[in-house]
Amino acid sequence: MSPRHNRPRGGGKPADRADGGAGSAAAGGDRFGLERTEEYLGEEWKVRHVAGASAAGKRYRCPGCDQEIPSGTPHLVAWPEYGGVDDRRHWHKACWNAKDRRTTRVQRSRSAPRY
Repeated sequence: MSPRHNRPRGGGKPADRADGGAGSAAAGGDRFGLERTEEYLGEEWKVRHVAGASAAGKRYRCPGCDQEIPSGTPHLVAWPEYGGVDDRRHWHKACWNAKDRRTTRVQRSRSAPRY
């Protein structure tokens, strides 16, 4: 039996090929997911989708609904364009889409923890 070959047969690195390779920016993706810019509260925000598999191990609290985002759940990460790492917030996708329609005061259910 011959050994397994996991290298592309076209030769060279995938980034050197004409099609751009699977992980290059020309293919529309990058290492950390697709990132876009949106306007919120009068400033530009960077928004990145987080897949469920890469969200394993940590739990976050959504600022839109004040509920916990369980480990392994797909969600969004948003931060001001000129903000730092401490300004990142993890949102449910539906909460981010409804952020302009929500009231300024968060309403919690009776069973929700008060953190």
